[in-house]
Amino acid sequence: MFDIGDKVVYPMHGAGTIVSIEEREILGNIHKYYIMKLPINKMKVMIPIKNAEEVGLRKISNVDAMDSVLEELSSLEEIEVPKNWNRRYRFNLEKIKSGNLIEIAEVIKCLENLDQKKSLSTGERKILNEARQIIVSEMALVYDKDVEEITKLIDKAIFG
Repeated sequence: MFDIGDKVVYPMHGAGTIVSIEEREILGNIHKYYIMKLPINKMKVMIPIKNAEEVGLRKISNVDAMDSVLEELSSLEEIEVPKNWNRRYRFNLEKIKSGNLIEIAEVIKCLENLDQKKSLSTGERKILNEARQIIVSEMALVYDKDVEEITKLIDKAIFG
């Protein structure tokens, strides 16, 4: 169970801070929810407490884990991905769904490199933006920096 003020990650949405725990009536039943505020777009997300573990809600990573993500982003090692855009889309989506920060960093690096060579499809651009949001939001909380600083840090890691 998490408390107000805890910094957590909600897979596929990113990291944020639990700002309240509220009860809401839905279809005649009372349910408890974590209300999480994301640093990107100041968006608020309601997460049913009873489903928190099932959806993969977890505490944010530590500085060492984020340093490893930056190392992965700055690595010159090429990641082998399917040539077909549809297979590549599914391949990258599975990596994001895994919640593994290094795999999400690989998606960012792969798609940023591909975007330098040719324009990404709309679907791949969406996946790139989602992957960036996940990494940026968690990194902002771990390093205690604003989103713009973290975005510059990531861009510097990728593009030098």
